[in-house]
Amino acid sequence: MLACAVGRLGEEGVELLASGDHLCRRHANEELVTTCLDVLGRAGLAMTDVDAVLVGRGPGSFTGVRIGIATAKGLACGLGRALYGVSTLDAVAWGVWAHGVRGLVGVVGDAMRREVYPALYEVGEDGPVRLFEVETVVKAPDAIEAWAARDDAGEIALAGDGLRKYRAQFEAAGFSRFADEDAWHPSGEGLLRAAAASGVLRGISDSPVDSGDPALVLPIYTRLSDAEENERTRLGLKEPLSAAVTGVDDALAGIHCQLRPMTVNDVRAVAELEASAFSGASHAPWSEQAFNDDVAQRGHLWWVAHDRGAIIGFAGGTVVADELQVSDVAVAAGRRHEGIAGRLLTRVAYDAQMLGATCAILEVEVGNEPAEHLYERLGFAEVGVRPNYYGQGHDARIMRAGLPLADLAPDADRDPAPRTSIRPWPIVPAPRGDEARERIAAAGPLILSVESSCDETAMAVTDSHGVVCASVVATQIDFHARFGGVVPEIASRKHTEAIVGVLEETLAQAGAHFGVDTLAPDDLAAVGVTAGPGLVGALVVGVAFSKGLCAATGLPLIAVHHLEGHLMANLFETPDLKPPFVASLVSGGNTMLVHVRAWGDYEVLGATIDDAVGEAFDKVAKALGLGYPGGPVISKLAEKGNRKAIHFPRAMMHSGDYSFSLSGLKTSVITYINNENRAGRPINLPDLAASFEAAVVDVQVAKAVTAVEQTGVSDVCIGGGVSANPALREAYRRRFGRMGVRVTVPPLAACGDNAAMIGIPALRSYLAGDFAPLTLDADPNAALGTWSSPAAPVPPHWER
Repeated sequence: MLACAVGRLGEEGVELLASGDHLCRRHANEELVTTCLDVLGRAGLAMTDVDAVLVGRGPGSFTGVRIGIATAKGLACGLGRALYGVSTLDAVAWGVWAHGVRGLVGVVGDAMRREVYPALYEVGEDGPVRLFEVETVVKAPDAIEAWAARDDAGEIALAGDGLRKYRAQFEAAGFSRFADEDAWHPSGEGLLRAAAASGVLRGISDSPVDSGDPALVLPIYTRLSDAEENERTRLGLKEPLSAAVTGVDDALAGIHCQLRPMTVNDVRAVAELEASAFSGASHAPWSEQAFNDDVAQRGHLWWVAHDRGAIIGFAGGTVVADELQVSDVAVAAGRRHEGIAGRLLTRVAYDAQMLGATCAILEVEVGNEPAEHLYERLGFAEVGVRPNYYGQGHDARIMRAGLPLADLAPDADRDPAPRTSIRPWPIVPAPRGDEARERIAAAGPLILSVESSCDETAMAVTDSHGVVCASVVATQIDFHARFGGVVPEIASRKHTEAIVGVLEETLAQAGAHFGVDTLAPDDLAAVGVTAGPGLVGALVVGVAFSKGLCAATGLPLIAVHHLEGHLMANLFETPDLKPPFVASLVSGGNTMLVHVRAWGDYEVLGATIDDAVGEAFDKVAKALGLGYPGGPVISKLAEKGNRKAIHFPRAMMHSGDYSFSLSGLKTSVITYINNENRAGRPINLPDLAASFEAAVVDVQVAKAVTAVEQTGVSDVCIGGGVSANPALREAYRRRFGRMGVRVTVPPLAACGDNAAMIGIPALRSYLAGDFAPLTLDADPNAALGTWSSPAAPVPPHWER
């Protein structure tokens, strides 16, 4: 259901001026913005007449809710008006009230996966009153059973879209009162009445979330993503408070700090860290041989923390009967006070529980206050003292804790409210002098570009001369790292959370470029946005936000193909690059060879039939326990290794076409790793990394050489995140240099996903007058050339 209305809030309450509620059936992103404009038009109003924006926060379809919130954020940012959120369940309850139902009302929202969002209200003449504190999600049978057990169950009138699936089950449990089906969905009027009753539109609420700052309005999440829920359950942790606010477990994310079980490959690094951590201590550190002997023993549990392949902490223990005896804990000196030791011990303790342990015991030197404080927070208590345990005069406290250990959520999780804008909302630019106004005018039309195709929320401002006035990238690496790759649901949640702050930072950065405090939306000439390809849940956030911004300001919208942005990023390095040329596009999601016959005329010569290059790097790094993203770690290790040490297959190198296949190579590497681990042989990580990287590079270069020879071009370039790989860049330069073919690789700053590269085709389309309709939707599988133009791009550059 797409609910949209415009109303006036007066002394007499809510006056509905026009509404456009209708079933959109998965077309919300195409229809929402145009419905908003239509409803305003039928009310005789324009966007400039809007005093505030109101949005349903859910709970409901995660994608639908995010489309609504991202659009509303774009509208609020474009208008400089307050944005407020209201519960979708409350909106349904007010719709039931408007249909004349009084008494007990149960709203049953469809939560998919055989679950519902149950909400019980007492509906009187003045409206519905909640009989619950916060929105929850439960299995449908459990909700039915709970309500059926009430003494007043027969008085409950039911509504909500969950009844389309579960009405028969409610009837079988004895429920017989149902509101008209017209009242089962939220309505625009219901949203207005719910907001008016809550007081947020009159500034009565004292909650920061109700301040009107669009950065603070987030979906109502009733559960974590599946990946995080599984991880939380595996570790025996409580559900974090942040689940209800951001929908993401911040406690499980540690930027560039990932945890995994220790293997024999880690022993040398662990022993070195042990020696450093306990240098000068009263007791002797463990030796490399001691770690090597212990890690392979049954019931001996060891975990390490690593940052891009470097060991920064470890913890271990032994399970004896029902007791975990903690053997050792150490964290690198420069990484202490980050909660790493607590996280490591939690992992070791969980594994011990799975082996039947019910308690944990350890010794800590008396006077080691940081360690004593940590153990006490984890639930350990002193049960005795061992005199002179660490040498004469160095006693040990014996401490014991029941399992599971206490959950050490960071302070941010105890107060999980989203962050406010970078300054009080709404942001009002300071007065500008003549010189600043002249500089802005001389820059010509300014294009805002938006990129959200994967796990980076990015924006940039580019002027008419190709100068990048601002470029901001908000990464989510820390949230995806523990899973060894991008989790689409987490990515879309974090885009929704970050997008307003990224816009504000981008406009402030562009303002500094022109000598003012910030730019405003009315300084812009157009908005370009990545519409595909990519993760659909991530793409829709950027597209919906951009369309809301354009609808609010009247700015034209420009759709950009993500891979065309990567291709054109080569213009940063070679401004005179012109077709025809061959481009190799290599990233986490794409691997292809393209014959660029003319701007906008792209012939895809061949693409991967399975894994992309970046994906293969990530999977091999995950198999080695090196963390995510895998590319930088693999390439760093490969610099020290022998590329000929291990022979891995060069799949499809002589296939006679331009297709690629990485899955066989990935499987071959993982098989090698498993065989070595089973044999108990430490793996030479630099040699393995170099051999794997060489297998990838050899195929990429060989196919590109054939493409250049067959097309007769004199230019070849690389694009995409993997174009930052040093071995690939050097191999292209060396091989094509001998052929007399010019090689272009983008500057490192333009290799990964960023909005500056999106600004290049966006500016080209703006100058060509090639705009997208406000019905634009994300296309996760868009073919290269979609939304393109034959016009030549303006060569971009960063002004130093």
